Amino acid sequence: MRHLFSNTRFDFIGVRKHAYMLTAAFFIPGLVLLLVRGLTYSIEFTGGTLVQIESQVPVDVGQLRAALDANGLTGAEIQSFGSDRAYLIRARSTHSEAVSENTETTVAAVRTALDQTLQPGQYEVKRSEAMSPKVGGELRQKAFLAIALSFIAILAYLAIRFEWRFGLASIGATAHDVLGTVMFISLMNLEVSLVIVGALLSVLGLSLNETVIIFDRVRENEHKRLKLDLASILNLSINETLPRTVLTHGTSLSTMATLAIFGGEVIRPFAIVMFFGVFTGIFSSMFIAPVLLMYIRQRWPADDGAPVKGAPAPRPSTSTPAVRRPRIATDGD
Repeated sequence: MRHLFSNTRFDFIGVRKHAYMLTAAFFIPGLVLLLVRGLTYSIEFTGGTLVQIESQVPVDVGQLRAALDANGLTGAEIQSFGSDRAYLIRARSTHSEAVSENTETTVAAVRTALDQTLQPGQYEVKRSEAMSPKVGGELRQKAFLAIALSFIAILAYLAIRFEWRFGLASIGATAHDVLGTVMFISLMNLEVSLVIVGALLSVLGLSLNETVIIFDRVRENEHKRLKLDLASILNLSINETLPRTVLTHGTSLSTMATLAIFGGEVIRPFAIVMFFGVFTGIFSSMFIAPVLLMYIRQRWPADDGAPVKGAPAPRPSTSTPAVRRPRIATDGD
């Protein structure tokens, strides 16, 4: 498998216009949909009630979810809590606005749904906690702040590790991945929960890691192959890291696909978002980040003499160096 994609000569930079069209075909309708529909936030961000239950017999999650929907708790989150007899239910009733009244209404609806799913007396409500919309709003702000601070940390790290041009290109490619993943979440109509925020941060890290690996190879090749222009060095570096990319991210994609198909209701959104994020991270590291670096280096050439595509090679000097004649001493010296 290590030699499956060895010695490849794909022209990634040459097909960048096709990559632009593919990106625009997704980003334009995705951005319109995001602006029109927006994002749907879970009760962790909008406020709601958490109910912990424990039953004497295993619970059919599908029947419980249908019963909760029928009792006004549409879109409730049901998460197993250690076994198939203990669950955490996060929901928000649509029949009342006050936090205290909403909590009482939600707990009553959960009890009614459990009575319809199980026999009375076969379950126990261990605890119920209310989360106000204000707390949810603070969580949402902190989630966005975490993503913004991660971008700043990435730029600082890459500026120290490489140079600011590499860092700026990496930030652009990572922003492409995060924004594309957010639009995908809106397209799939997934609820934004802390699990989804964790998936976004994971996508950010995976995308950055792949870009750094390619840029590290670019820097090595710039020192070893000074006769090549930047476009050739970028193509060479991507092809040299292609076997590692296919093996590493191929394993990640297969794992996420398995979790998306066979995982439960809680882990499935995470797996779906991660699958798309890993895929778009591979795409951006091959087609977005290198092209951005090439544009930045053309716009702001490096001072270290790094080759830039389109820049004429320095011509060797053909003029004969001036010969300095020896100075003849005179009597006045």
